[in-house]
Formats: sequence, structure tokens, C-alpha cells
Amino acid sequence: MATPTNICPRYEAAVELLGKRWTGLVLRVLMDGPRRFSELAASVDGMSERMLSERLKELEAEGVVDRRVLPEPPVRVEYRLTPKGQALSGVTDAIGRWAEKWVDLPHVHAAPPAKRRRSG
Repeated sequence: MATPTNICPRYEAAVELLGKRWTGLVLRVLMDGPRRFSELAASVDGMSERMLSERLKELEAEGVVDRRVLPEPPVRVEYRLTPKGQALSGVTDAIGRWAEKWVDLPHVHAAPPAKRRRSG
């Protein structure tokens, strides 16, 4: 008979936050520095603006992302990682190393090379 496993509640909460779809990709983009909303939206292919807004609000509520309004004409809003968010760089780097070693990409069929025309 299997015995129940006691998982640390903090670990469980962290995995729940970081394991949400798109969150890791948003964090990875922000690791390179502050981004405006439109830059983030363009960087995460396939993610709707509504979902991006939701993820940013969640990360801001957790103290991982800081939303800054820059009072210059025109008014700009940018998002950056807080020190708490920057502390996740080891996690995102480790996932990247693991993915390079273990994750296969879907096979992409490349077009055969074009034949060269002989000159002369």
C-alpha cells in the first residue's frame, strides 16, 4: 500500500504559480530586462493579450513583476522583474539547460537546397 507523500505547501504554491500556461515564457522574456506590454505580447507567440494581462496581474500580485507607469508623453507602461522575480533566473536557466538536452522539437521538413546554375 502506497504511503501518502507530504509535499511542502510552499513548493506546491510555487509550482502552481510558475506552472500556469505562459508564465514561464513571460518570465523568460522579462529576464532580459523591462518590456512594454506590446513588446511582451510580440515576444510570446500565440498568447492572447487578455491572457498576458491576466498573467502579469497574477505575477504583480505575487511580487514577482513590477508595473511602472512612465509619466512621459505619451504615457508608457512597462513591466520588470522585482528582486523576487530576478531570483527565478536560476530556475529559468535550469529549465533551459534541461530542455536543450531532453526536449525534442517537432520535425521540420526543410526544403531541399536549390540547384546551382552553372555559369559559363
